[in-house]
Amino acid sequence: MPDGVTDMIGWSATLVLLLTISSQVYQQWRTRSTKGVSPWLFAGQLLASTGFVTYSALQGDWVFVVSNVFLLLTALLGQWLYLRNKRHPTEERGEE
Repeated sequence: MPDGVTDMIGWSATLVLLLTISSQVYQQWRTRSTKGVSPWLFAGQLLASTGFVTYSALQGDWVFVVSNVFLLLTALLGQWLYLRNKRHPTEERGEE
């Protein structure tokens, strides 16, 4: 397969994954709730994305370096929102 096609497959997969993870982060931001979110979701993503960034850089695969840096940033934001929402639950919903 030509490199351009291979890269387009990688970028397309990255876009789908970023949209999926970002929608979870947006939901947490909008509702200020941790309901239905595993405490391990973003912690695991942080570890995995860090490993994938390192691996991709060592392999010289810049599509996945960039993709995983964005996923790492999304995981950092998601983890921050999770911890914030856990500490300061919404009062009107009576969450803990």
